[in-house]
Amino acid sequence: MIIDSHQHFWKYHPVKDAWITNDMKIIQQDFLPEHLAPIFQTLNIEGCVAVQADQSEEETEFLLGLAKTNDFIKGVVGWVDLSSPNVSSRLEHYAQNPYFKGVRHILQAEKEDFLLDPKFQFGISQLSALNLTYDILVYPTHLKNTATLVSKFPENKFVLDHLAKPYIKSGEIEQWKKDIQRIAQNPNVYCKLSGYVTEADLANWKYEDFVPYFDVIFEAFGAYRVLFGSDWPVCLLATEYEEVLNIVNHYINELNLDEKQAILGGNASRFYNLN
Repeated sequence: MIIDSHQHFWKYHPVKDAWITNDMKIIQQDFLPEHLAPIFQTLNIEGCVAVQADQSEEETEFLLGLAKTNDFIKGVVGWVDLSSPNVSSRLEHYAQNPYFKGVRHILQAEKEDFLLDPKFQFGISQLSALNLTYDILVYPTHLKNTATLVSKFPENKFVLDHLAKPYIKSGEIEQWKKDIQRIAQNPNVYCKLSGYVTEADLANWKYEDFVPYFDVIFEAFGAYRVLFGSDWPVCLLATEYEEVLNIVNHYINELNLDEKQAILGGNASRFYNLN
Protein backbone atom coordinates (compact mmCIF):
# COMPACT_ATOMS: atom_id res chain seq x y z
CA MET A 1 0.00 0.00 0.00
CA ILE A 2 1.37 3.39 -1.03
CA ILE A 3 -0.13 6.55 0.43
CA ASP A 4 1.22 9.88 -0.81
CA SER A 5 1.26 12.01 2.35
CA HIS A 6 1.72 15.33 0.57
CA GLN A 7 0.30 16.69 -2.66
CA HIS A 8 -1.73 19.66 -3.83
CA PHE A 9 -4.70 20.55 -6.02
CA TRP A 10 -5.56 23.96 -7.39
CA LYS A 11 -7.45 25.83 -10.05
CA TYR A 12 -4.72 28.20 -11.11
CA HIS A 13 -5.39 31.90 -10.64
CA PRO A 14 -2.51 34.37 -11.21
CA VAL A 15 -3.46 36.60 -8.28
CA LYS A 16 -4.39 33.97 -5.71
CA ASP A 17 -1.43 31.83 -6.76
CA ALA A 18 1.09 34.66 -7.08
CA TRP A 19 3.70 32.44 -5.41
CA ILE A 20 3.81 30.49 -8.69
CA THR A 21 6.14 32.90 -10.46
CA ASN A 22 6.90 33.03 -14.18
CA ASP A 23 9.96 30.82 -13.76
CA MET A 24 7.50 28.12 -12.65
CA LYS A 25 5.41 28.21 -15.83
CA ILE A 26 5.05 24.42 -15.89
CA ILE A 27 2.75 24.62 -12.85
CA GLN A 28 0.86 27.76 -13.92
CA GLN A 29 -2.18 25.63 -14.76
CA ASP A 30 -4.95 23.63 -13.10
CA PHE A 31 -4.02 20.48 -11.18
CA LEU A 32 -7.06 18.45 -10.16
CA PRO A 33 -7.90 14.87 -9.17
CA GLU A 34 -8.53 13.86 -12.78
CA HIS A 35 -4.90 14.77 -13.55
CA LEU A 36 -3.49 12.76 -10.65
CA ALA A 37 -5.70 9.66 -10.84
CA PRO A 38 -4.00 8.16 -13.96
CA ILE A 39 -0.58 8.54 -12.31
CA PHE A 40 -1.81 6.74 -9.21
CA GLN A 41 -3.30 3.96 -11.31
CA THR A 42 -0.05 3.46 -13.23
CA LEU A 43 2.10 3.44 -10.08
CA ASN A 44 -0.35 1.44 -7.91
CA ILE A 45 -0.76 4.25 -5.38
CA GLU A 46 -3.80 3.73 -3.20
CA GLY A 47 -4.42 7.25 -1.98
CA CYS A 48 -3.13 10.60 -0.84
CA VAL A 49 -3.39 13.43 1.64
CA ALA A 50 -4.26 16.74 -0.01
CA VAL A 51 -2.46 19.68 1.62
CA GLN A 52 -3.44 23.34 1.48
CA ALA A 53 -1.51 25.74 -0.75
CA ASP A 54 -3.62 28.84 -0.14
CA GLN A 55 -4.19 30.54 3.22
CA SER A 56 -7.98 30.59 3.25
CA GLU A 57 -10.94 28.60 4.48
CA GLU A 58 -12.12 28.63 0.86
CA GLU A 59 -9.12 26.43 0.14
CA THR A 60 -10.09 24.10 2.97
CA GLU A 61 -13.65 23.83 1.61
CA PHE A 62 -12.29 23.22 -1.90
CA LEU A 63 -10.10 20.33 -0.77
CA LEU A 64 -12.81 18.78 1.41
CA GLY A 65 -15.16 18.92 -1.56
CA LEU A 66 -12.63 17.09 -3.71
CA ALA A 67 -12.13 14.45 -1.02
CA LYS A 68 -15.86 13.82 -0.84
CA THR A 69 -16.05 13.03 -4.55
CA ASN A 70 -12.70 11.26 -5.09
CA ASP A 71 -12.12 8.06 -3.13
CA PHE A 72 -8.35 8.18 -3.43
CA ILE A 73 -8.15 11.43 -1.43
CA LYS A 74 -7.99 9.91 2.05
CA GLY A 75 -7.54 13.10 4.06
CA VAL A 76 -7.12 16.86 3.93
CA VAL A 77 -4.67 19.16 5.70
CA GLY A 78 -6.47 22.48 5.46
CA TRP A 79 -5.99 26.03 6.65
CA VAL A 80 -7.65 27.66 9.64
CA ASP A 81 -6.45 30.94 11.13
CA LEU A 82 -4.78 29.59 14.25
CA SER A 83 -4.18 33.12 15.54
CA SER A 84 -7.85 34.11 15.33
CA PRO A 85 -9.96 34.70 18.48
CA ASN A 86 -12.52 32.21 17.13
CA VAL A 87 -9.99 29.48 16.30
CA SER A 88 -11.60 26.96 18.65
CA SER A 89 -15.01 27.14 17.00
CA ARG A 90 -13.53 26.97 13.48
CA LEU A 91 -11.47 23.90 14.36
CA GLU A 92 -14.49 22.25 15.98
CA HIS A 93 -16.51 22.99 12.85
CA TYR A 94 -14.01 21.35 10.51
CA ALA A 95 -13.21 18.46 12.86
CA GLN A 96 -16.75 17.20 12.26
CA ASN A 97 -15.75 16.43 8.66
CA PRO A 98 -14.17 12.93 8.52
CA TYR A 99 -11.75 14.02 5.79
CA PHE A 100 -10.32 16.92 7.79
CA LYS A 101 -7.16 15.56 9.39
CA GLY A 102 -5.04 18.56 10.25
CA VAL A 103 -3.95 22.14 9.71
CA ARG A 104 -1.06 23.90 8.03
CA HIS A 105 0.03 27.52 8.04
CA ILE A 106 2.76 28.62 5.63
CA LEU A 107 5.29 29.41 8.33
CA GLN A 108 8.13 29.75 5.81
CA ALA A 109 6.54 33.07 4.81
CA GLU A 110 6.58 34.32 8.42
CA LYS A 111 9.39 35.66 10.58
CA GLU A 112 11.12 33.09 12.77
CA ASP A 113 9.51 34.36 15.99
CA PHE A 114 5.98 33.82 14.62
CA LEU A 115 6.17 30.27 16.02
CA LEU A 116 6.49 31.74 19.52
CA ASP A 117 3.52 34.10 19.20
CA PRO A 118 1.03 33.39 22.04
CA LYS A 119 -1.99 33.66 19.73
CA PHE A 120 -0.53 31.13 17.29
CA GLN A 121 0.48 28.81 20.11
CA PHE A 122 -3.03 28.97 21.58
CA GLY A 123 -4.35 27.78 18.21
CA ILE A 124 -1.82 24.93 18.22
CA SER A 125 -2.95 24.00 21.75
CA GLN A 126 -6.49 23.39 20.47
CA LEU A 127 -5.53 20.68 17.98
CA SER A 128 -4.81 17.60 20.06
CA ALA A 129 -8.19 17.43 21.81
CA LEU A 130 -9.79 17.24 18.37
CA ASN A 131 -7.28 14.62 17.16
CA LEU A 132 -5.95 17.04 14.56
CA THR A 133 -2.38 17.14 13.32
CA TYR A 134 -0.13 20.05 12.38
CA ASP A 135 2.10 20.22 9.28
CA ILE A 136 5.20 22.35 9.86
CA LEU A 137 6.32 24.16 6.69
CA VAL A 138 9.50 26.06 7.51
CA TYR A 139 12.95 26.98 6.32
CA PRO A 140 16.05 25.88 8.27
CA THR A 141 16.22 29.33 9.90
CA HIS A 142 12.92 28.54 11.67
CA LEU A 143 14.11 25.27 13.18
CA LYS A 144 15.38 26.64 16.49
CA ASN A 145 11.91 27.98 17.31
CA THR A 146 10.31 24.88 15.81
CA ALA A 147 12.13 22.82 18.43
CA THR A 148 10.72 25.08 21.15
CA LEU A 149 7.20 24.77 19.73
CA VAL A 150 7.05 20.99 19.44
CA SER A 151 8.53 20.45 22.91
CA LYS A 152 5.90 22.74 24.42
CA PHE A 153 3.04 20.61 23.06
CA PRO A 154 4.01 16.96 23.58
CA GLU A 155 0.41 15.78 23.11
CA ASN A 156 0.24 17.25 19.60
CA LYS A 157 1.14 15.33 16.46
CA PHE A 158 3.52 17.36 14.27
CA VAL A 159 5.11 16.54 10.93
CA LEU A 160 7.93 18.45 9.24
CA ASP A 161 7.16 19.07 5.59
CA HIS A 162 9.91 18.66 2.98
CA LEU A 163 12.70 17.81 5.47
CA ALA A 164 12.39 21.46 6.59
CA LYS A 165 13.79 22.52 3.21
CA PRO A 166 17.54 21.96 3.68
CA TYR A 167 19.97 23.76 1.39
CA ILE A 168 20.58 20.79 -0.90
CA LYS A 169 21.62 22.90 -3.88
CA SER A 170 24.53 24.47 -1.99
CA GLY A 171 25.33 21.35 0.04
CA GLU A 172 24.97 23.07 3.42
CA ILE A 173 24.05 20.52 6.07
CA GLU A 174 25.70 20.93 9.49
CA GLN A 175 23.40 23.40 11.26
CA TRP A 176 20.29 21.86 9.69
CA LYS A 177 21.49 18.44 10.89
CA LYS A 178 21.91 19.64 14.48
CA ASP A 179 18.46 21.23 14.49
CA ILE A 180 16.81 18.14 12.97
CA GLN A 181 18.45 15.92 15.59
CA ARG A 182 17.16 18.16 18.36
CA ILE A 183 13.60 18.22 17.00
CA ALA A 184 13.53 14.46 16.42
CA GLN A 185 14.12 13.86 20.13
CA ASN A 186 10.42 14.69 20.50
CA PRO A 187 8.52 11.46 19.75
CA ASN A 188 5.44 13.43 18.71
CA VAL A 189 7.24 14.76 15.61
CA TYR A 190 7.40 13.00 12.25
CA CYS A 191 9.06 14.02 8.97
CA LYS A 192 7.91 13.91 5.36
CA LEU A 193 10.36 12.65 2.78
CA SER A 194 9.01 15.15 0.30
CA GLY A 195 9.91 18.34 -1.53
CA TYR A 196 13.60 17.49 -1.77
CA VAL A 197 13.90 17.65 -5.57
CA THR A 198 12.94 21.33 -5.61
CA GLU A 199 15.57 22.16 -2.96
CA ALA A 200 18.29 20.79 -5.25
CA ASP A 201 19.54 22.16 -8.56
CA LEU A 202 16.31 21.87 -10.56
CA ALA A 203 17.99 21.10 -13.87
CA ASN A 204 21.06 19.20 -12.71
CA TRP A 205 20.21 17.23 -9.58
CA LYS A 206 21.33 13.65 -9.10
CA TYR A 207 20.34 10.94 -6.63
CA GLU A 208 23.56 11.30 -4.65
CA ASP A 209 22.64 14.90 -3.78
CA PHE A 210 19.85 13.67 -1.51
CA VAL A 211 21.56 10.79 0.29
CA PRO A 212 23.34 12.80 3.04
CA TYR A 213 20.07 14.55 3.94
CA PHE A 214 18.04 11.33 3.88
CA ASP A 215 20.71 9.76 6.11
CA VAL A 216 20.21 12.51 8.70
CA ILE A 217 16.42 12.11 8.64
CA PHE A 218 16.48 8.33 9.06
CA GLU A 219 19.14 8.41 11.76
CA ALA A 220 17.11 11.03 13.65
CA PHE A 221 13.53 9.81 13.17
CA GLY A 222 13.86 6.13 12.33
CA ALA A 223 11.77 4.31 9.74
CA TYR A 224 8.50 4.60 11.67
CA ARG A 225 8.31 8.40 11.79
CA VAL A 226 9.09 9.10 8.13
CA LEU A 227 6.33 9.56 5.51
CA PHE A 228 6.68 9.45 1.73
CA GLY A 229 5.22 12.50 -0.02
CA SER A 230 5.46 13.54 -3.66
CA ASP A 231 4.77 17.28 -3.36
CA TRP A 232 3.01 16.94 -6.73
CA PRO A 233 2.58 19.09 -8.77
CA VAL A 234 5.36 21.30 -7.36
CA CYS A 235 7.80 18.43 -7.95
CA LEU A 236 7.26 18.91 -11.70
CA LEU A 237 9.62 21.90 -11.51
CA ALA A 238 12.41 19.33 -11.20
CA THR A 239 11.09 15.95 -12.35
CA GLU A 240 8.07 13.70 -12.90
CA TYR A 241 6.07 12.06 -10.12
CA GLU A 242 7.41 8.58 -10.90
CA GLU A 243 11.01 9.71 -10.46
CA VAL A 244 10.23 11.21 -7.03
CA LEU A 245 8.90 7.81 -5.96
CA ASN A 246 11.87 6.02 -7.55
CA ILE A 247 14.32 8.10 -5.51
CA VAL A 248 12.65 7.06 -2.26
CA ASN A 249 12.35 3.42 -3.33
CA HIS A 250 16.04 3.38 -4.24
CA TYR A 251 17.05 4.80 -0.87
CA ILE A 252 14.89 2.42 1.22
CA ASN A 253 15.71 -0.65 -0.87
CA GLU A 254 17.89 -2.22 1.84
CA LEU A 255 15.28 -1.86 4.59
CA ASN A 256 13.04 -4.73 5.60
CA LEU A 257 9.52 -5.12 4.21
CA ASP A 258 7.78 -3.80 7.32
CA GLU A 259 9.91 -0.63 7.31
CA LYS A 260 9.31 -0.05 3.60
CA GLN A 261 5.55 -0.45 4.00
CA ALA A 262 5.58 1.96 6.93
CA ILE A 263 7.45 4.66 5.02
CA LEU A 264 5.38 4.31 1.85
CA GLY A 265 1.98 4.31 3.51
CA GLY A 266 1.62 2.85 6.98
CA ASN A 267 3.11 5.82 8.79
CA ALA A 268 0.88 8.27 6.89
CA SER A 269 -2.20 6.20 7.68
CA ARG A 270 -1.29 6.11 11.36
CA PHE A 271 -0.24 9.74 11.66
CA TYR A 272 -3.32 11.14 9.90
CA ASN A 273 -5.72 8.48 11.18
CA LEU A 274 -6.78 7.61 7.63
CA ASN A 275 -9.58 5.18 6.89
